[in-house]
Amino acid sequence: MPMLLGTDGPESALPARRLSELAEQALRCTAECCGAGATVTEGGQVHPAAVTHPDLSGLVSAQLRSGDGPIPAAQERGAPVDAGDLLHDDRWPEYRALALDSGVRASVTLPFKRSGLTLTLSLFSFRPGTLDDAGCGPAQALGDLAAAGLVRDRHYRAALTELDHLGEALRTRPVVDQACGIIMHIVTCDADRAFTLLRRVSQQSNRKLAEVAGALVETRGRGLEAELTAVVD
Repeated sequence: MPMLLGTDGPESALPARRLSELAEQALRCTAECCGAGATVTEGGQVHPAAVTHPDLSGLVSAQLRSGDGPIPAAQERGAPVDAGDLLHDDRWPEYRALALDSGVRASVTLPFKRSGLTLTLSLFSFRPGTLDDAGCGPAQALGDLAAAGLVRDRHYRAALTELDHLGEALRTRPVVDQACGIIMHIVTCDADRAFTLLRRVSQQSNRKLAEVAGALVETRGRGLEAELTAVVD
């Protein structure tokens, strides 16, 4: 069962599930692979990582924390990073020590870049020289599919957010229109000018536009004349 690292809220649930599925599938279809891990970075934000065995969590976490290891190297290069035999590899001292302590002798990390998103898939083996062709096998296809899926997920979440905002705007529009009417009466201006003033009051008072509009409608503008007049050029 894949293990998630750093899962901290509902926003990370979908990417985390994608990573878990990717790591598990890559492990099953790669010969000589003793474990796998997957990470994703999106817009500078690192989402929870996934590993197929708890012993691998330290290998992934140490790289993300220190910025040194096959994962950061693959992210920077945009190309696979191999470690054919860590016993005779002097790169990444911390990663190498942790890997050997876990019995890992070889690893390969495959990067997948899509629309500002970088996914990595790391494969591990107890035997040296056994993952040389892993970057050309099923793991490559699985990574491509997972990266494309994560991009689709991002677009879907963005669409839902836009719909939420649109729904809120539609719900509050009548109140905003009423508030603009009150402002037009108080300061003697047209509708466009009234909306501009309403927005300025919202910004200067650090309150939502709908909240300011609701207060105006509820009080019919009484007590807010000074605040409205203050934002008039």
